[in-house]
Amino acid sequence: MTCVEINGAPASIDAVHRAATWNYGHYTCMQVRRRRVPGLALHLRRLREASAVLFPDTVAPSDSKIIELIEHALREEQDASVRVTVLPVLSNAAGTDVMVSVSEPVPDTARAPLRVMTVPYERELPGLKHVATMGLTHRCLEARRAGFDDVLFTGRDGNLREGSVWNVAFWDGEQVIWPEAPMLAGITMQVLRLGLRELGIPEQQRRLTSGSLTEMRAAAATNSHCPAQPIAAIDETVLREPEALTTLLRRAWQEAPWDTLHAAQ
Repeated sequence: MTCVEINGAPASIDAVHRAATWNYGHYTCMQVRRRRVPGLALHLRRLREASAVLFPDTVAPSDSKIIELIEHALREEQDASVRVTVLPVLSNAAGTDVMVSVSEPVPDTARAPLRVMTVPYERELPGLKHVATMGLTHRCLEARRAGFDDVLFTGRDGNLREGSVWNVAFWDGEQVIWPEAPMLAGITMQVLRLGLRELGIPEQQRRLTSGSLTEMRAAAATNSHCPAQPIAAIDETVLREPEALTTLLRRAWQEAPWDTLHAAQ
């Protein structure tokens, strides 16, 4: 199952070529189950706010229009992976196009623990989920060649930030801790934080460095493909209680409301 539409019509070769070669735009990714999405309003807000930064002279597509385009691309599918990308129009005129890509849903299964390597790297416009991903992909591939599964980025200030395509959560035995740094506030991270508060589980954001890892008992990667993937080790630091955190995050994820695609219209 693969479907790519732009503004509700099958994507033309010219449009796909533009999306593949123009390194400008932003997007959000979501899992759809029975036509419902966790954190739908957060996805829509992400698209609005990113459009205001990248396309300030253009009226951003409305929330209802985004939902309409998602529903159209889904056709009869109830479960799917969906990516919504906002791109500059093909002509020289000001404006944006909305590309919706639909593919097979990601299985809702546990993931194997990751071994990650810290790497100094700061994404451009770190608060946006944009399409400029060469730098992070290059560093991720370097880590894999070094025998790791993925990367955890640090800033020039030495503070921990985010993974290649995921946020990181830590557990110190008493609370869940998220790095406080210039980074993408992932939708899954935001939904999990709401769920943790509903459960009464202490959580906070604060500055963390590689030296902070000795205080941590567990870590996990979170994104739309998996809300709680355990991290077994970061560099040479082994995290020995991965289930302590992933169990809490799965409980928090179960607290998340799944919004129907009609809800925000």
